[in-house]
Amino acid sequence: MELLLKRAYEPAEATDGYRVLVDRLWPRGLSKERAQIDEWTKDLAPSTELRQWFGHDPARWEEFARDYRTELEGSTAPAEFLARHKDEERITLVYAAHDEAHCHPLVLRAYLESLLSHL
Repeated sequence: MELLLKRAYEPAEATDGYRVLVDRLWPRGLSKERAQIDEWTKDLAPSTELRQWFGHDPARWEEFARDYRTELEGSTAPAEFLARHKDEERITLVYAAHDEAHCHPLVLRAYLESLLSHL
């Protein structure tokens, strides 16, 4: 299984495969038709408290990434997600954040890939 990342505001493409929105909030100003999301999985997003604390501040990135990974490790949602989609060849994790270098899908993809490597 290949896991890709893509901003929600970029056009959907056939090469995206199965598109999963991994934010707790729907992307502002984006219609459901334009988003072309196959699934919205809020359980894979950081908790509201962690997201609000982070506030997309790059100075908080390392601590945010560590705390988010801890949240993922304490949840059954990532393993359940992979089990539900074990037959997908490509999944694109869709997100709304502007800063592509400091966004939670980077942590999520790495965590999901670590789970896949142990299957």
